[in-house]
Amino acid sequence: MESVPVGEDGTAPDGWAIRTTVALDGDGACIAEARHLAANFLTRLQADHGIPVPSRAMDLTQLVVSELVTNARKYAPGPVLLDLRVTGAVIEVVVWDSDPVLPVARAADPGRVGQHGLEIVMAVAQGFEAQRQPVGKRITARIALLDDPVAGMAGRHGP
Repeated sequence: MESVPVGEDGTAPDGWAIRTTVALDGDGACIAEARHLAANFLTRLQADHGIPVPSRAMDLTQLVVSELVTNARKYAPGPVLLDLRVTGAVIEVVVWDSDPVLPVARAADPGRVGQHGLEIVMAVAQGFEAQRQPVGKRITARIALLDDPVAGMAGRHGP
């Protein structure tokens, strides 16, 4: 885990972001590995930086990581990059894969079995975007870190 200054695209109130990035090999075990990495990142966020992480944020982050890495593994050959970062009161989950096709949420269909991952991510995330990259695509989901982000940020100090 590292603390790095944040630029114009996402300045935290204290000017810093806390992040970790990992390359996953894309095999079947990478989904569980990604969930564990997310849980460890948020646990260390609390222990090392004193930033409270409610169980809701922990659970939603692991869910979003699981869904996005599952989709990357299912639709794109090769490795997956997972970047987790906290800027201000938001956890950003960024997943890169080698497939340039952007995902599209399907229409709600309670009779459909499976293929609800993107719908779930979009329902629980504060923000969602998908961008083509020179190779592949990057998916970003933003999750509120605190149950009440405005009240929680009042007492937060930099690393």
